[in-house]
Amino acid sequence: MTERPKSNLFYQTRLRRPALAQARGIYMWDVDGKRYLDGSSGAMVCNIGHSNPHVLEAMRRQMEKSTFGYRLHFETEPSERLATKAAALAPDGLEKVFFVSGGSEAVESAVKLARQYALAVGESQRYKIISRYPSYHGGTLGALALTGYAPMTAPFDPMMHPMPKIPAPRAYLDGLDMTLEETGRHYANMLEERILQEGPETVLAFIVEPVGGASTGALVPPAGYMGRIREICNEYDILLIHDEVMTGGGRTGRFFAAEHWDVEPDILVISKGFAAGYAPLGAMIAHDAIVEPVLAAGGFQHGYTYAGNPLACAAGLAVIEEIEIQGMISNATKVGKLLKSELEKLMTRYPFIGDVRGMGLLLAFELVSDRQSMAPLPKELNAFQRLVDIAYDKGLIIYSRRSRGGHNGDHFLVCPPMITTAEDVGEIMELLVLALDAFAAEADLPVQSNAA
Repeated sequence: MTERPKSNLFYQTRLRRPALAQARGIYMWDVDGKRYLDGSSGAMVCNIGHSNPHVLEAMRRQMEKSTFGYRLHFETEPSERLATKAAALAPDGLEKVFFVSGGSEAVESAVKLARQYALAVGESQRYKIISRYPSYHGGTLGALALTGYAPMTAPFDPMMHPMPKIPAPRAYLDGLDMTLEETGRHYANMLEERILQEGPETVLAFIVEPVGGASTGALVPPAGYMGRIREICNEYDILLIHDEVMTGGGRTGRFFAAEHWDVEPDILVISKGFAAGYAPLGAMIAHDAIVEPVLAAGGFQHGYTYAGNPLACAAGLAVIEEIEIQGMISNATKVGKLLKSELEKLMTRYPFIGDVRGMGLLLAFELVSDRQSMAPLPKELNAFQRLVDIAYDKGLIIYSRRSRGGHNGDHFLVCPPMITTAEDVGEIMELLVLALDAFAAEADLPVQSNAA
């Protein structure tokens, strides 16, 4: 790796990576010319691939007009057009769009809108937002209060108002059949139990990722789960918030993942794939019946400087156009099935792969020490970091987290851009096998070398 001067930047750790030179399609190159296959789309962001010429041209055209117009001073054409498009893509009734710069801001906005709605309709006693454990809803203090991932939340517990949690529907760990409606109802009914425990009159909303993100590793809900959740929220007059920060934008095979179950939320949030890494952009999309009482009561007491930034919105519009023109959502379905099948085949070669899950091109596999008990690998192996590092050295980028709420367990997200082809899947699998073989040798884990 080319020597570089000391950096003034700092992020989570002292780890340094090579300097990025360029990115095209599903590939990225460092300054030494080494190529990396972006097998996780960054942090599940770059849905349409890197350096798409149509998006770059749309941004250039907007830059020649204006790069900023403050929302209190001007309306802008890109923000108006993108709001109209987002509302058209959203479930029926979700017609009001509030732009932000990222997923954490989108979740904060949804929480604040829900609370101000309760105040506007005379239900000030409602303030509790139930979420799941594990889960991840953002890095700001408000979003962290909803997050169920101990290493991220524990340092800030004294600074946050704790919010109630229910278990995520991890049927694969509990030995339950996720294809059965009774399994879905079993987990969904935990929400009703918690509502009754908290006092229904105090509960404001339930926030859920339709398909799990980083903290649960592409967790797909059991049959019947999403519908039953909606029923419970209706019964107790609780708002349902869908966190589609990672799933929104087509990655699961629908523009919004909840479409797979025909379930409509009261509020949804989107970011990441919304502008696909070309500009910081996210949105909260809410039902008119929620927004209007808030506006009538004096307005929405919330906002961000870059809300509705015309350059970001121009990028978002162009991203959606490319998704639609190139048929990327159907490609995510088709190629995702192939990639998932190939990941499942790895279970024959590697007995320590305990589960493969996900939808479309939001996929993950989890490592275990024993498939029967689903006991995690020894924590000291640090598998969630080591396999990522080994794959990176071999030219494949994947994404990982501790699967058991941050304490232990190891899962890996394999989520390449929605332009990925069958041939690309072959390269992903070739590099992943090299990485898994190297990790298995290092950790003294069994490999069935004669497996097909």
